[in-house]
Amino acid sequence: MAKVKGSIVVDLEICKGCELCIVACPTQVIALSPEVNSKGYNYAYPVNPDNCNGCTNCAIVCPDGAITVYRTKI
Repeated sequence: MAKVKGSIVVDLEICKGCELCIVACPTQVIALSPEVNSKGYNYAYPVNPDNCNGCTNCAIVCPDGAITVYRTKI
């Protein structure tokens, strides 16, 4: 079975910083940025992108659809 490497892209302008993705991530890939977007929200970003396994938990729980998950076989 091929190993899968994941990566996430967060739409910074849509993210409201609800932190649901941070709780849902089993590999602690996501954190809140100390910076804010144009709406004044601290947004989520991949702090440990190498740990991402492409599970899509973050994208599933995101109420605003701000996260896209990409998977590649390695």
